[in-house]
Amino acid sequence: MAEFVRNQWYVAAYGDEIGRELFARTILGEPIVFYRAEEDGAVVALADRCVHRRYPLSESRLDGDRIVCGYHGFTYDRRGTCVSVPGQKRIPRTARVPAYPVVEQDSFVWVWIGDADRAESTPIPRAPWLDDAGYTVVKGMEPLAARYDLLVDNLLDLSHETYLHGGYIGTPEVAETPITTEVDEAGRVVYVSRHMADAACPPFYAESTGIRGRITRWQDIEYRPPCLYLLHSRIAPVGVLPGDDGTDPDAFHVEVVYAITPETEHSTHDFWAVARDFALGDEDVTAFLAESNRTVVMQDVVALDLLEKVVEQEADGYQELSVNIDTGGLAARRMLRAMAAEGRGEAAGAAGRAWT
Repeated sequence: MAEFVRNQWYVAAYGDEIGRELFARTILGEPIVFYRAEEDGAVVALADRCVHRRYPLSESRLDGDRIVCGYHGFTYDRRGTCVSVPGQKRIPRTARVPAYPVVEQDSFVWVWIGDADRAESTPIPRAPWLDDAGYTVVKGMEPLAARYDLLVDNLLDLSHETYLHGGYIGTPEVAETPITTEVDEAGRVVYVSRHMADAACPPFYAESTGIRGRITRWQDIEYRPPCLYLLHSRIAPVGVLPGDDGTDPDAFHVEVVYAITPETEHSTHDFWAVARDFALGDEDVTAFLAESNRTVVMQDVVALDLLEKVVEQEADGYQELSVNIDTGGLAARRMLRAMAAEGRGEAAGAAGRAWT
C-alpha cells in the first residue's frame, strides 16, 4: 500500500459544502471539523476531538466563531485555543486542539495536514476552470471504500473506459490507441496522452455536443501527485484540428478534474468535476453531463471497492503484471514513494523498496 504523503495540500471539500453548520470530514486519518467564520467568512479547520474527553466537536455547537463542546462545554476559538472551562477560571496551558491551515482556491477548500512550517512554501495545484465564467461545471464527491492509489492507477490508465464505461464514455479506440507518457521529475508531474484521429463518438459527447458520426478525440492527462488529476479532453469532427496559431474554435473542450484525497488507509474521498466550454447556459446539457458523469464515477467506485477487497485478501508478495498502458501509473507510484520517503526524512532513492 502507498503511504500517505503528509506534507502536501489536499482537497477537503467544495467551498459551497462549508457554511455555518459544523462539518466533519476525515483527511489522511485525521478527523477534522470545518466551519465558516461569521467574522470574515473564512473557513476554519480544527481537530474534531475535544481535548477533555475526546467528544467530537462536529457534534457540538457554534457560539459566534467559537465551538462549545456538546459534552462538557469546553469552548474553543478559531485557532483551537480553549477559552473557557466550565466550573473554573484557570484554563490549563495544554487545553487546545490543532488548527489546520486552509486555503480556498478554484472552488475547492484545501487543507494542510503536515508540518505547519512547510505549508506556505508549498504551492497548491490549480484547476482554474472550476471557477471561470467561461466554463459551466458539474461536480460531486463519492466515498470510495478503497485505498487512494487504486484510484490513481484507474485514472492514469483510461483504456478501462472501453470495458468498464462502454455506453457512456468508452469506445474501442480508447483501448486500441497507444499512449505517450512524459514524466517531469523536477516538477513532479506525470503526463499521459492518447490522441485518436478517427474514433466513434460515445454518448457522453454525442448528446452534449450534438456531433454525429466519427470524431477526433484527444485525452491529455496531467497528474500532480498526490491530490490533483486533470484530464484535458478535446472533441471535434474527424479532421478538425487546432489552428497553427493555437486557436481551436471548432472543437469542444472538457476539463475533467479529480481531487484524490485519502480518508483512511482503506478509503478515499473521490471529488470529481467536469467543466465545459460549450452550451454554457443549456440546462439540459448540464443535467445530462451531471447524471452521466456520476454514473461513470459510480462504475469506478463499484470496481475499485471490489478490487480493494481482493487486494486485502491476497498473499504478501503477490506480483502483479504491468504492460505498456501502465507506464503513467507506474511513474505515479514512483513519485508517490519518493514524496512519502522525503516526508520521513529519507533519501528519495530509498523509497523504491516501500511500494507493495
